[in-house]
Amino acid sequence: MRKWFVYPVGGGRMSERPWFKFWPKALSRGLDCPRVPLYDLVETSAKRFPDKDAIIYYGTRIKYDELWGDVENFAGLLSDLGVEKGERVALFDANSPQWVIAYFGTLRANAVSVPINPLLKADELRYILNDSGAKVIATSLPFVFTVAEAVKDTQVEKIIVYKHRDYIPAEPEIPAPDFLMLDAKIPDTMVDWGKAMSEEHSPPEEKSKHEDLAMIVYTSGTTGVPKGCMHPHRTVYFNAIASSYWFRTTTQGVNLAVLPYFHVTGLQHSLNAALYAGGTVVLFTRWDRRAALQAIEKYRCTHWVSIATMVVDFINDPEVTKFDLSSLIVAGGGGAPMPQAVAERFRELTGITYAEGYGLTETISQTHLNPLERPKLQCLGIPEFNTDSLVVDLETGDVLAPGETGEIVVKGPQVFLGYWNKPKETEEAFIEIDGEKYFRTGDVGYMDEEGYFFMVDRVKRMINRAGFKVWPTEVENIMYGHPAIKEICIVGVPDERVVEEVKAYVVLKPEYEGKVKPEEIIEWAKGKMAAYKYPRIVEFVSDLPKSATGKVLWRELQEKERAGKAG
Repeated sequence: MRKWFVYPVGGGRMSERPWFKFWPKALSRGLDCPRVPLYDLVETSAKRFPDKDAIIYYGTRIKYDELWGDVENFAGLLSDLGVEKGERVALFDANSPQWVIAYFGTLRANAVSVPINPLLKADELRYILNDSGAKVIATSLPFVFTVAEAVKDTQVEKIIVYKHRDYIPAEPEIPAPDFLMLDAKIPDTMVDWGKAMSEEHSPPEEKSKHEDLAMIVYTSGTTGVPKGCMHPHRTVYFNAIASSYWFRTTTQGVNLAVLPYFHVTGLQHSLNAALYAGGTVVLFTRWDRRAALQAIEKYRCTHWVSIATMVVDFINDPEVTKFDLSSLIVAGGGGAPMPQAVAERFRELTGITYAEGYGLTETISQTHLNPLERPKLQCLGIPEFNTDSLVVDLETGDVLAPGETGEIVVKGPQVFLGYWNKPKETEEAFIEIDGEKYFRTGDVGYMDEEGYFFMVDRVKRMINRAGFKVWPTEVENIMYGHPAIKEICIVGVPDERVVEEVKAYVVLKPEYEGKVKPEEIIEWAKGKMAAYKYPRIVEFVSDLPKSATGKVLWRELQEKERAGKAG
């Protein structure tokens, strides 16, 4: 019989936190997490709903029973390749059915999954392969050359390669990107997924426990080299269940999955939570706003977790009003604060208030979520089930009162074990408060009187203008109120007079191109914020650099400015 492990909600102090006054009436304050491996969520749903669609991929439908069968077969394949308990298997691809199978199959093989951003170059990939000690890597045809170059001088013994086209129907129901149809002979030195999976492989004996390591997820490296965050089965499972309950994901839920699965937000909210509930995942390999509109209408999608940049693109489709979006009941996400003007336009189109959340790789997605019944815009939300959060002074570590700005710290069942092979960094990532360990997020914010948390910016992103602190995210949110601005990124430019000057990279809406001057944007901003905050420099660009998850790469623009000044 399977047992259940109860995470305590906390003592008297935590029970008095202000956010409980606004806790969703239909939800308990705490959750119990099953003491089983993470792959249990697929196995259980397959037993309950064997003939139901688990995944829809451009029209191809994969039933739960079929998905679980493939998961066990892949686990057997890994076992036949010599993968043993605790060994690492890397996944280097964008979203695909094979990625899902390889992910859960790795866990079923008692191994540790290492999902990696497929946009990394060979040297960057090699670093992660060496750091994690991955024994096997699974990838798709478009990334074969990168992987072949990267595995040199690593411990990788086998490369498993698959073709996306194997899961694309002859006549896709939703237009599929051309690169998914790539076909070529897989080198004999690699394992051909299609051939290998056409044979039967017996999965190994189940040895994984809920406390065993399940994943090593690497940070983006924006504050140095990427660090591997160690997550056991229990942390991932807990947050999958938490997402499922908070966002009211039922067996009839249809989840639009457009965020990449190698990133924790997409993995938890658009895969694990949906499969735990026995719902259906409408899976895309690459973001396409028109495809998203078509999918919502055709498959009657109910849940959509995204990021602000996707929503900006979505609402700016010239034919957005022609699509039936009435099936949506929940939409939300994180990554960056949602500009108020964008949220209001989204609400006009769908009738839904975008519910923001907050989390990190170290917490395997969310620690804070906005109550669906009472969300606040540009707000991280309130701490989720079984979770406590405080704001501490950046220098002293003292706990601050509501309204005071400092570093956000968090304690809960989703917090990671530490950084892989980095004990010093692990120790520095935590702070002790009243005998309890809290994770230091590195994010600056504050809690209001009602217990809702707001983010000001990253500790390392602050601009020092003549001794005044300028938080780029705050400036960006105000600037989105200008009718001509489609996207914006605020950075600091080295300046001999004021230390750093505030600069705005601006992408204009098509109808304003050539009709608005930088000086007009500056003058508008001057009237909207304090004198030390508004940008003195505005540069129009055709687009902003973004990561694979759609986040604006502000650091890339920041470093460009500093390099230019130094030059």
